[in-house]
Amino acid sequence: MSTIAALVAIATAAIIYGTDVFAALILRPAAAGAADASVADLIGRVHEYGDRRLPIPGAISVIATAIVVVTTDQTTARIAGSIALVALLVWLAIYGRISAPINKQLRAAAAGHTVPPETRALQERWDSVIWPRAALQTIALAGLLAAVLTR
Repeated sequence: MSTIAALVAIATAAIIYGTDVFAALILRPAAAGAADASVADLIGRVHEYGDRRLPIPGAISVIATAIVVVTTDQTTARIAGSIALVALLVWLAIYGRISAPINKQLRAAAAGHTVPPETRALQERWDSVIWPRAALQTIALAGLLAAVLTR
């Protein structure tokens, strides 16, 4: 049970990991050089789709990781899974407190075809947490891989 849960957690966490790493490496610098109207429109639309589609793999990764921690009978795997779970929960806290409210504002701007005067500040605030989010997803994946490999 815990091996299957770990594999599910790895597959679903990898979706969020890939998204965050792409955002850190590509989207962040591209948005930094774009006009505010472009950021409000395109990034708002990116968040529209991401906020609708990514909660499912995100939630599954957290639940499956918790199952790994609870069901494994191997101490090292439990520790690795616990590290992964903490990383995912910290990621979720950062996302919920910082990223999600910004996403909502940019989604509304895109839907209303408006450019908020604070667009640049919103994007800079969002950018400020994308590398920590990517790092937390890296830690989570490493912990999950360790949980599988130490079984």
